[in-house]
Amino acid sequence: MISKLLTRLFVLIVLAGSVSTGNVVAQKAFDKEWIKRKMIAAMEWQEAHPIYAVAPTDWTNGAYYTGVARAHAATGDQFFMAALKNMGYQNSWDTFERREHADDIAISYSYLYVDKAEGRKGLVDLAPTKAFLDEHLFMDNKWKNAKNGDEVKNILWWWCDALFMAPPVINLYAKHTGDQKYLDAMHKYYKETYDKLYDQDEHLFARDARFIWKGSEKDINEPNGKKVFWSRGNGWVIGGLALILEDMPEDYDHRDFYEGLFVQMAERIVELQHKDGLWRTSLLSPASYDHGEVSGSGFFTYALTWGINNGYLEKDTYLPAVKKAWKALTKCQHDDGMVGWVQNIGASPEPASVDSWQNFGTGAFLLAGSEILKLQE
Repeated sequence: MISKLLTRLFVLIVLAGSVSTGNVVAQKAFDKEWIKRKMIAAMEWQEAHPIYAVAPTDWTNGAYYTGVARAHAATGDQFFMAALKNMGYQNSWDTFERREHADDIAISYSYLYVDKAEGRKGLVDLAPTKAFLDEHLFMDNKWKNAKNGDEVKNILWWWCDALFMAPPVINLYAKHTGDQKYLDAMHKYYKETYDKLYDQDEHLFARDARFIWKGSEKDINEPNGKKVFWSRGNGWVIGGLALILEDMPEDYDHRDFYEGLFVQMAERIVELQHKDGLWRTSLLSPASYDHGEVSGSGFFTYALTWGINNGYLEKDTYLPAVKKAWKALTKCQHDDGMVGWVQNIGASPEPASVDSWQNFGTGAFLLAGSEILKLQE
């Protein structure tokens, strides 16, 4: 009898300890110093393991250093600024080379941020950014021709990822220079992409025109028969919207379009979150790859938390979702700082693993942390 009582007491003590440990971890996840340490660890690891698709000025580094820039804005820690300036010096503040391609201007978000934050004349050379934008926006290229014979690549920003790569840069450049022609051009091309790729029923973006249903037997669908909506693709869009709204003038004629789109997408995205806090790479077919993925989830967490912090999203509805998401994201970070469970470079849903990583995944993690830091309970 005594033995049974002792056994039951031991079990109760263990269970109580487990609950206590879980509560401590949950509380720590929202301790500001702990969050900052997690962000620094992520950047330290990434800086020690540089990677890019084709060049240090490409879109992968662009997305990563956008996260570093927002981390600096949230923390003021010079560790982040030092990384930004070192990267800028090494790149000679240059863009990548394809002037028609939105991906190749993404790196300039960090340049513009450094120029504004440091305020030191001559530190950042913005001439390459201006040259790129002037050609990209105001000169003809093969993709601007709707009759070019290509059903997919017949608008400037023909893939939804582009809405993260170029518009936040253009928007920030317009703010930086005070020249509204850049903002108006951005809106023109953004609306083209919205009109072509945004699904008015699902309130999500197709990655590109290949995934738009046309009522044909050739329509691409998931094994469960539903449309293909890529988590990271939609993460690019709503993350980009948060960046745009951060810097867009309050009185800009078309601001209400971006605000409305942001809220509408957020309402749909929060519905698709899984119990573990993360989103699956295929939003409408989670069983296709039934595990969480960090890059899409990181961008979603950033955007939803930004929406709470800036009064666009109701805290009662969205706070539980972002808290669950942030706790799940931190569990995907290894002890050495590496952020795992990141789908590799791609254009549609694919699996990830505990050891799969990319610099843009680290960027998404930093973006999420930058807004989680600002949460007021």
